[in-house]
Formats: sequence, structure tokens, C-alpha cells
Amino acid sequence: MVFSDAEMAVFLDELEEKIQILTDNLLLLEQSGEDDPKVLQEIFRAAHTIKGSSAVMGFTKMSSLTHEIENIFDKMRNNELKPTSSLINVLFEALDALKILRDEIVAENAEKYDTTEIIAKLKEAVAGKDVSVPAPKTTQSATEEFTAEEIEKIREFDLKGYQLYEIKVYLDPATVMKSVRAFIVLQQLRELGTVIKTVPAEELLVKSEEFSDFTVYLASGEDVDRLQNILLTISEVERVEINPKQVEDNLEIKKEQPGEEEVKATEVEGEKTASPEKTLTDFKAKTPAAASGEEKKVTQTVRVDVQKLDTLMNLVGELVIDRTRLLSVIDKLYNINRENNELVETLAEVSSHIGQITTDLQDVIMKARMLPIAQVFNRFPRMVRDLAQKLNKEVEFIVEGKETELDRNVIEVIGDPLIHLIRNALDHGIEPPEEREKLGKPRAGRLRLAAAYLENNIVITVEDDGRGIDPNAVRRKAVEKGIISEREAEMLSDKEAIKLIFRSGLSTAQKVNDVSGRGVGMDIVKSQIEQINGEVQVESQVGKGTIFTIRLPLTLAIIRALLVEHQGQIYAFPLNFVQETLIAGKEELRKVQDYDVMLLRGKVLPLISLSNLFNLPEEQEQKEWYFVVILGTGNHRLGVIVDNLLGEQEIVIKSLGEYLGQVKGLSGATILGDGRIGLIIDARGILQENEIGELNVAV
Repeated sequence: MVFSDAEMAVFLDELEEKIQILTDNLLLLEQSGEDDPKVLQEIFRAAHTIKGSSAVMGFTKMSSLTHEIENIFDKMRNNELKPTSSLINVLFEALDALKILRDEIVAENAEKYDTTEIIAKLKEAVAGKDVSVPAPKTTQSATEEFTAEEIEKIREFDLKGYQLYEIKVYLDPATVMKSVRAFIVLQQLRELGTVIKTVPAEELLVKSEEFSDFTVYLASGEDVDRLQNILLTISEVERVEINPKQVEDNLEIKKEQPGEEEVKATEVEGEKTASPEKTLTDFKAKTPAAASGEEKKVTQTVRVDVQKLDTLMNLVGELVIDRTRLLSVIDKLYNINRENNELVETLAEVSSHIGQITTDLQDVIMKARMLPIAQVFNRFPRMVRDLAQKLNKEVEFIVEGKETELDRNVIEVIGDPLIHLIRNALDHGIEPPEEREKLGKPRAGRLRLAAAYLENNIVITVEDDGRGIDPNAVRRKAVEKGIISEREAEMLSDKEAIKLIFRSGLSTAQKVNDVSGRGVGMDIVKSQIEQINGEVQVESQVGKGTIFTIRLPLTLAIIRALLVEHQGQIYAFPLNFVQETLIAGKEELRKVQDYDVMLLRGKVLPLISLSNLFNLPEEQEQKEWYFVVILGTGNHRLGVIVDNLLGEQEIVIKSLGEYLGQVKGLSGATILGDGRIGLIIDARGILQENEIGELNVAV
């Protein structure tokens, strides 16, 4: 029987929901340690649904696997089996196998994964035998087979002078969340070139845990040493083998298998538009109901290629521009004909209505790009549970604010920094149960992950009640590593010393293990969060715990900005970096150690002009006063001299494009209401570039 794409999509959506229900409720079952009838009923119902729907769709391996899972839950309901730790481990292994089958169905509409071993374990568990989970299998090497499209892409990059590399990445066998580590590697490689293909396929690689090595084919202008050095800085990458390949070197064209189809990006039009590198997003993500019997909402969803949403956003931007121009034309018509304005008034009414529709349309499209952060948060309870077992620690994991929504681009980036913070909290922060008892603390450490809205930002908090960060230990380690001098260490306050953990290569761990301690975690957290215009702060008290606070924009597509004018060009400063604006007389500006500075409330403020920043010709005539935009992040501040302040405005961020590429000092551009182009200032880059030490100014 052949099923339509719409029917397959319904099956996969339901499957995703039921797997999440099984995961959440298994964790609840393990935490309670008791056979909660409501939880067991919810689990049994989810497993039964998967078994039935997969059988109807013809996926026999999935149906057989869930049948065995269902048998275990049935025995639990009848008090014939207890939720022991070993039994829960086997059930989680079965869920991992279920996810692999799901990913294979998504990618190839087929089931290839061998479920014999896990089904045998489940049968042993049903019979009451003790079972254990083996070490993960190593992925078998695959032959180099490329599609005609991939061969064409390789030849295209070859003509441009790029080298094709076969990169084999070997992870530490004890790595937790291998799929996440593979995702980080791919993200890093995409910054260094173009990923042609991966073995296994990326859809399986970033979701499965059944591998410890994988291969990436990358077209890049970088050399082997640089690629190897960058990849080896990624935590839990054990070794890397990089081999340059030529277009003629064993690059066989893969033969299409009968019935093989690409994942369809949209079910409304039935187009075959998705590819392994395309990202799909739902208009509304489904959240499984809790075990308490919370009522489920039936929601109709449509899958849409994200690129189409981006195109829609650009079209709305064009509408906004034309609406503003229309208002300008109406004003001119009023001035030309002041006596009979009936037609002009009708035109004004139509223009106003178009403006209202445009605003509503923009709001709807923005909401379509938003996803609940539950998409990221849902993966952590399982990770915390497995890691706590591995570290022999007891942890109470609290998750709040999963319904908070973020732009899908922010969602894609925030996962890895949160993994680093949670892993460090478990490894470095929360003490072993015996140590906590000696300190008068509860045996189980408390780890809290929360998300909430604050003004135009979302704030994510990772908080633990562990041993905290010792500022003196951080100072000693920073001096030992040569990051700062002893004199600089002595001058730092405790709060400033703790911030040193974000410096590359700094770790206070006494020994490196397979969880953390390599000194490449916190700097990654900071850099990745800053890439999406966010910031991270840390507060800690020795013996009481640590709080990491991440502040992120709700969306990367639209930001609030301060518009300024300088030498006839409009510039936009992201408002989250603007601390204040002021007017300074020429007598307030002075030179100190070759720097332009001014005194502001008794402190030295370094200054830079936009003319100096972009190498524009300086005006010959000195002004009596100047406008200054003060940018700041943390304790670092910088004043930027501009010709005029225009006011605040919401702007749509547009890329400078491949032709211009990266321009120092700029992060993008925007189209203003009158059709002019505004250049968006890279405020963070300017602050980092112009960070200077302490200056002595005679007051």
C-alpha cells in the first residue's frame, strides 16, 4: 500500500509526539521510583499508538519493537515488573532505536537498523532477567558514492580553486550526546567551507547516538593544518584524519533506488524542495500533554520550507517601503490641490488600510518563524539523567518556561551553549551526595533551567546549588596559563576574576575527564551567544552555587536600533548595545596616550569617530559640539562620534550579500521607509577592536 505525503506527515508528527511522551514519562517513572498508574497508562497508550500506526504504515520493525516495549509496560501495570534502574536503561536504549528507525523513515522511507539485539533484551526484561546496556557500536565506513548533483557541486568548487577534503572525525567513545557533538563539528566546518555530504547522512548523524566516528566531505579554501587544529579544539573530538581528494578520485555517482524520494518541504503544494541542508519548521510545535491527564489540543499543522518564510519577510519589507512612499505622494497631492481633496482622501484611506494589513502580515510572519524553546529544553532531562548516573551524583532537575518562544535561528544556536553550561554544573558545580551531606546540604543537588521574557529579550537561566566558582582559584589558573599577569590578577575584583572563565583555554578542573575540563567550553559558550547578539553573565558564591544568565533577542530578523547620520549616510546602532547618547563640547574632548577621550562623570571614556572607523575624509572645519553615542557591554564602554541623531526605529536586518561579504565594522544593512539604505554597525566588533587599558587623565 502506498501512502500520500500528507498521510506520512501525519504519521511522523504523531510519532514525534509519542516518542517525547515516552521519554518524559519514563523520566517521571524513574524519579518517583513507584508504579504511578497515571504515568504507566500514559506510557502504555503512547506505545500502543506507535505500534498500531507503524503497523498500518507497513513499518514492521518499528511495530515489532514497540510491541515488546508495550509488553514491559503492561507487566508494570500489572505489578509484575518494577521500574529498576537497569530496566529503565534498557527502555531508553529501545527509545534510541525507535528514533533511529524514525530518522531512517524520514530520510529514505525505509527501515535498515537491526533491532534484533534490542528486541532480545526487551524479551529478557519481560521474562524478569537482568539486562545491561552495551557500549555503542562504531559506525561502519561507507563507500564514496555521490549523487550527480553532488559531483556537479564538487566540480564547481574545484573550478573556483577550493579543495575537497575527506574528513574523518573520531569522538571519545564515552561521549554523552554524540549527535550534539556531531552537530557542533558540522557547524564549525560550515564556517570554514561547504559541506558536500556526510556519512552517515546528516539527518541520521544529528539525531542518532549509534556511532563514534563519521565522515564529512568538505569543499574549503583552508589548509589541512588549520582544519585539523580547529576541529581538535572541539570538546570530545578524540582525533581527526583529513585527506585531500581530487574530482577524479573514486567519486562514484550514486544510483537512485526505485521509490527513493526527497523529504517534501511543503505538503500544500506537494513540491520536492527539501534537501539534507534545508531546515524545516512547523507553524506550531506540538507539546505532549503531561501525565496528569492534561487535555491535548488538536492542531492542524503545515510544514513550510524556512526559506519561504524568509522570502515572505523580505516581501513584507518591500511593502513597508512602498507604503511609506505612498504616504509621501499623498502629502504632495494635498499640497498641489488644496480645494478638491476627495480623491486624495480616498487614496489616504486606502493607504492607511494597506498599512494596517502590512503591519498585521509582518506580525503573523514573525510568529510563524517563532518556535517554543521546549524544542531545545526537552532534550536535557534525559541528558541530565544519564550524566548524573555516569558521575554518581543525585540531581533534582527543574525546567521552567518551556512555552517561551524564540526565532528559529536563535533556537538553532542556543542548544550547544546550554549543553556546556549544564554539563559543567553537573561536573564542576554539584558535589557528590556524600560531600553534600558533610556540608549540611541535601544529598540531591538542585539544577534549574528556566526561560522567561524580559522586555524585548528572552532571559535563560542555568542555576545550581553546588560548590560555586572560587575567584582565587580562577586568578591562580589564569596567571599559570599566562592569560593575565600577577599584577593584573591582584587588581581584579572577585566578580571580574570569575569572568575570566570565558577566556579560551582556562579551566579550573583538577583533571580532564570525558565530561569537561579541557578549557574549551566557556569561551565557546560566550562566542556562540554573541554570534546571535546575546550576552552571558555569571554570578557565583563559594559553597552556595552559580547562576549563568543568558540574554537573547527574541528574533534575529528585526531589531530595535538607533539611527544616526554621518557625512550623508544613515547608520543603525543595535539598541541593546547603546547605553546613552549625549552632546559634548569641543573643549571636553582631549588626547591621552594617542587616544581620543573625554571625562564622563569622573571616568575616562574612549572615543572614536565614524569617519576614523570607516576611513572617511575628516571635515576640515572643527565643530563647537559633537553628538556621541555611547556603546557598552559589561564594564567596557566606547563613545562613537556622529554628525546627527535621528531617533529609534525597528529595522529588518538584511545581509550584505556574497558580493560585499564581511565588511569590518558592519554587520548588515536595512532598507529605510524612504527607500534609502541604512548600514548596521557591528557594535560588538567595534567594542572588542577598540578595547584599551586603563588611561590616566588629570582631572
